[in-house]
Amino acid sequence: MCGIVGYIGHRDAYPIVIEGLKRLEYRGYDSAGIALFDGTELKVSKAKGKVSDLEERVESEITKTGNLGIGHTRWATHGVPNDVNSHPHVSNSGELVIIHNGIIENYESLKKELIKRGYTFKSDTDTEVLINLIEEIKTNEGVKLGKAVQIALNQVIGAYAIAVFDKNKPEEVVVARLGSPLAVGIGEDEFFIASDASPFIEYTKNAIYLEDEEMAIIRFHKGIKVRKIKDDSLVDPYIQELKLNLEQIEKGGYEHFMLKEIHEQPKAITDTYRGRLLRDEAIIKMAGVEDNMKKFLNANRIIIVACGTSWHAGLVAEYIFEDLARIPVEVEYASEFRYRNPVITENDILIAISQSGETADTLAAIKMAKSKGAFVFGVCNVVGSSIARETDAGAYTHAGPEIGVASTKAFTTQITVLSLIALRLARAKGTISSSDFRNYLLEMEMIPAKVEKALKADAHIKTISEIYKDVPNFLYLGRGYNFPVALEGALKLKEISYIHAEGYPAAEMKHGPIALIDENMPIVVIATKAEHYDKVVSNIQEIKSRKGKIIGVITEGDTIVRDLADHVIEVPDTIEALSPLLTTIPLQLLSYHIAVMLDKNVDQPRNLAKSVTVE
Repeated sequence: MCGIVGYIGHRDAYPIVIEGLKRLEYRGYDSAGIALFDGTELKVSKAKGKVSDLEERVESEITKTGNLGIGHTRWATHGVPNDVNSHPHVSNSGELVIIHNGIIENYESLKKELIKRGYTFKSDTDTEVLINLIEEIKTNEGVKLGKAVQIALNQVIGAYAIAVFDKNKPEEVVVARLGSPLAVGIGEDEFFIASDASPFIEYTKNAIYLEDEEMAIIRFHKGIKVRKIKDDSLVDPYIQELKLNLEQIEKGGYEHFMLKEIHEQPKAITDTYRGRLLRDEAIIKMAGVEDNMKKFLNANRIIIVACGTSWHAGLVAEYIFEDLARIPVEVEYASEFRYRNPVITENDILIAISQSGETADTLAAIKMAKSKGAFVFGVCNVVGSSIARETDAGAYTHAGPEIGVASTKAFTTQITVLSLIALRLARAKGTISSSDFRNYLLEMEMIPAKVEKALKADAHIKTISEIYKDVPNFLYLGRGYNFPVALEGALKLKEISYIHAEGYPAAEMKHGPIALIDENMPIVVIATKAEHYDKVVSNIQEIKSRKGKIIGVITEGDTIVRDLADHVIEVPDTIEALSPLLTTIPLQLLSYHIAVMLDKNVDQPRNLAKSVTVE
């Protein structure tokens, strides 16, 4: 949530900052702002709404000159979305400027103390409290900006990524992080600041990712110094070479990022198993698993923690781990797990799943599990992210940048990684035969081509979408491995079309949801050939007898469900455990087309954020 962009160097800052903010729009936001300094005048412009609204405001309010600039997209936490609460915020003196992601939890007590000392506040934000606290320390203690920031951050409770500058020292920017990502791009006599590397990828391939409780003082012409916030000790920063390229974060001819990312899934799945799945040798190689095989084999249970779409991937993993590797699995919402005093022992393994690697609740669950002695394994998509650094070991998905807020290729690549882990453990434990193992590897290799085939139903799915785009409610049903897919399909529709939708195990329909079924209710039923096929067919007959409209996701060539359903969408046949990689494709496309037809903002649905870095 929220996005930070900053620049200090020899170029005009405005175009870099404004384009950077556009690239961070995927993070979710409700207002935007920018501050520029040209050596003489501090210019600030802020606007509720989109970055395009900010651009219009800038044209009428300020000049766009200056080699120092910071910008921000805000997702409201303290104070409603409006111009005043938008960032940047300026201190009472008008000299210090800040942008901030995160939450300062003790801002109220700090604010009361600052009011006693004569400070006034224009906004309802915790961020304005922070910048005035920094100013109070800088003035009263007679210290430089960097030291004032350090002292202030040792007094606050919460999470943050910040960038601060003093207009009296325009050659310097101070940045810091705790619980919210921050990258510093290092160019030739110039520096870039951002929540991730996408805003500056065309300018430099070198970046430093600050660790938690680190701050950096960036000095134009003098370089960068990184220090620990708590004890002021110097840190030797690791300069990382970025693998991201500009082409990856552009739409590539697609109308929306979401559609592009749906169609990127064959490649993303291939990239995720490439080098790990060696079919000719009949082995799976994953360093994070191999190096910790004893821990996995001796584990009493695996606890999977995640949020949203990643939680649904965890549910699929629960089925495959228990089915193939015969290891007990519990899947927990990270947001609930950390607050219910869970029983965790040294013989447990916690698998944390997150696309961004920055999900606040999942990070908190990791820290709790580690404090109890559990081994923690991470599955995430972003190299160098907080979860990648906090976990004991892990495996990256290789989905590439996912810009659309509604996750698509992250889901299928997470399932791919988790399936590989389950298969490797099953082979090590001897709970799968050699022939079955080889068959799984063969089928996994064929999945990308089968996803390509499933994507060819796009035009047909668009036709179905036109019929149901105006209904107020949807029901999604699935059994076994495809129950989590039903949940994910319902979530996708809710996220981007704002149509109410619920996912249920098909057998649970009779325990409540059947009361909702009438001739106006579309029910999406995942009815592929599987162990529970006959049961699902019975559920479809129950729906049909109550005049519900049935959209069946079926295996190619199935005629039984085809004769019962109002509409069918075919997917290729595969092993049941791998079927979620195929059945989720038509549900993604259905959601996408309905949202487009309803003229919704597909890539940036209201109130949602890509990277949820606050509780």
